[in-house]
Parts: sequence; C-alpha cells; structure tokens
Amino acid sequence: MFLATPAVAQIDYRNLDDDRPVATEDAYPVERYAFELIAPYGFEAETGGTELHSTVPEIAYGLARNAQLGVKLPLAAVDQETGTRWGVAGIGVFGLYNFNTESRNLPAISLRADAGFPVGSLAGEDTRFALKAIATRSWGRTRVHVNAARGFGPDDELSAVEPLARWSAGLAVDRTFFRSSFLLIGELATAQLSEAAATEVTAAIGGRWQWTPTLVLDAGITRRLSDTGPDFGLTVGISHAFGLRALFPGAAR
Repeated sequence: MFLATPAVAQIDYRNLDDDRPVATEDAYPVERYAFELIAPYGFEAETGGTELHSTVPEIAYGLARNAQLGVKLPLAAVDQETGTRWGVAGIGVFGLYNFNTESRNLPAISLRADAGFPVGSLAGEDTRFALKAIATRSWGRTRVHVNAARGFGPDDELSAVEPLARWSAGLAVDRTFFRSSFLLIGELATAQLSEAAATEVTAAIGGRWQWTPTLVLDAGITRRLSDTGPDFGLTVGISHAFGLRALFPGAAR
C-alpha cells in the first residue's frame, strides 16, 4: 500500500514538458518516484480551412534520481472540407536522462529518446524514433533552454499529432514570478517534418500557473513565421504531480 505525498509538486509550474505550453522543454526530469499526469487540449488552423483538434494524455514516472520514463496516447479529429476524420494518432513512449545538474560552469544537460508507433487511423504508416539534446541555464529567475532533435525512420506519412520530425530545434526563455507561482515563456522554434517538406519556423508564448500544490494549469499560443506550417495554434492543459511512498519507513529508500 502507498500514500500520496504532494511535496514533489510544490513548484511543478517551473518544469517545462514538451509542448506544455511550448515545444521547447527544460533539462529536468520528474522527481524520483514521482508521477506526472498531463491532460491537454490542442488546436491548429491551417491554410485552406483544415483544423486539427487533439488531446495527448501523458503519464511520466521518475524512475531514478535523474531519469524518467513516460507514455503518450495522442487522439485527434481532423476537420476538412470533405469531412471529419478522428481516431488514435499513435502511441508514444519516451525516456529522459539528466547527465548534469546545472552548476556554476555548466548548464543542465539531458538526452531524451522517443519512439512513435503506428497505432490508429491517424498515426501514419511507420514506426519512428527521435533523439533530443536539451540544455537549461539559469540567471536568477530567468532561464534559457535550447533543444535540438533528430528523427529516424521512414517519413512518407507522419502522425497527425506531435509527429517525430526529421529534425527540429528550439530556443526558449522563461521568467518565474514566485509570489504568484507563475512562469511566462517565449519561444522561437524551427522544424522539418520530412525530407520532402519545407522548413517551418514558429514563434510561441505561454504560461504555467501553480493552481494548487499538485495541479498546474498551462496555456500557449503559436504563430508561424514561415510560408509553411499551421497558421495558428492554441494549447491549454492541466497536469497533476504526486509522489508515492511506502507505509513502512525506509521501504522506498
């Protein structure tokens, strides 16, 4: 038997997950033995009238002091002039390991690995993989994050939601407001979804607010700066972080 312990979530609003609320994430995993549940909603509008509605429920677990594992289940509805298609957009699994906690001379550095499997009518045709390098550097309440990722596998048809791009990169800056438990973040990102696709460039802004000790609300908006990509994007979500400890002292050590 276990008891929930909320202490791990007191400042969860500072932990940037991928796409929550912008694509760039920070270099820190979920705390050891902690869980994080995410329930988001996303909307994208493209040229020509196509609209994408999605939700990507996610659970992550702090497997070790510097490592986490997680699973995603993307669901989507694609509205077009010919009608609406909806369904599962794949199953994703991921892991992140933090090699270095931020120090005086070095930023926090992590490596993330993702795998996306073609399960569902909107999941694409092939299994894809990606590796992402992540760095975070702090100056007081301000932090800078750099992400660079490379995708592997066939890219003839990708998932409708959060596809693992051929390559992507992001630069983000956030500012923490401790008294209001709020974080504001701005981002510039670029990606090439497939070998034949044009490069997309986007700008985004978002925020994360610690609603309760274990619940965080987030919201973000995205606008394309290039000729390709969704014209506009919106995301809102809620995350719940909690820890588990054994009833008997020392059992979870």
